[in-house]
Amino acid sequence: MTLHAGGTFDIDTWDAEKPYDEENGTKLSRVQVGKTYHGDMVGTSTTELLTVETPAGPAAYVGLETVRAILHGREGTFVLQHSAGGGADGQWMRWEIVPTSGTGELTGIRGGGTIEVAPDGGHSWALDYSLD
Repeated sequence: MTLHAGGTFDIDTWDAEKPYDEENGTKLSRVQVGKTYHGDMVGTSTTELLTVETPAGPAAYVGLETVRAILHGREGTFVLQHSAGGGADGQWMRWEIVPTSGTGELTGIRGGGTIEVAPDGGHSWALDYSLD
């Protein structure tokens, strides 16, 4: 059975390193992010992102995020694999739960979801998941 969870998150830390590749205004950088989750999932996470910024602004990122949380009353950890980008159709941000990464009461978790950014800069998330 697929379950749905949602809520918001705060970005507590955003530590961007100096770009490791830069040419013609396009920058590739590494960023470490710390978050606090609210809603159907309550907890914290740490994320490693690789980002692309062009002269027009942020363009894409990929990353891995370790989540330590209580999700619908079940406590444990799991890893999210991020992918994001933007273009003429707007911005998209997706994540997939890395198979076999769940621990504790979240062992066997699978699924994926999305992140949305509001005009005021707030972040909301949605996750569709199942547990073995």
